[in-house]
Amino acid sequence: MTVDDGAARVMILNGPNLGRLGVREPEIYGHASMADLERAAAGWGSDRDLAVQVRQTDDESTLVGWLHEAVDTRSHVVLNPAAFTHYSYALRDAAAQVTTSGLLLVEVHLSNPASRESFRHLSVVAGIATGTIAGFGFDSYRLALDAVKNKLAA
Repeated sequence: MTVDDGAARVMILNGPNLGRLGVREPEIYGHASMADLERAAAGWGSDRDLAVQVRQTDDESTLVGWLHEAVDTRSHVVLNPAAFTHYSYALRDAAAQVTTSGLLLVEVHLSNPASRESFRHLSVVAGIATGTIAGFGFDSYRLALDAVKNKLAA
C-alpha cells in the first residue's frame, strides 16, 4: 500500500475461497482473478485519493487479525467476508471494532446473497457495517470505494 499525503487508508479484505476467483464458479463470481482485483483496486484507489491494499485469506483468525490491524492503523475497510458472512461471530465482533472506532466498514459481495440459497440470506456482519453492496461483481468493490470516498467527504 502506498500512502500519499492526505490519502485515507483502505484495506480491502477478502475471506475464504476468494483466492480462487476466475476458476471457482465463474458463472456466479466472474472470470476475473484476485490479481485482477488487486490491479483494478489500485487504480480505483488512486483515482479517489485512497491508499488501497487488497488482502485475501482462507483463515478466519487471519481475517480477524487484519480487522484489528485496521483499527490500529486507522484504516477504513471494504470487507468481503465470503462464507464467514453467515456464521462468524468472531469476525462480526472484530468488524464491530472497526465501526465503533469511527472508521468505515463496507460489506461487499460479488453476487447477491439474498437471491441465492437461503443459508446465504443471513449476514452477521451487516448489522454493524456502515453499509452493504452486493450483486455487482467486481463493481461491488469500486462502488464500495466510492461510498468510502463520499462518506469521508461529507
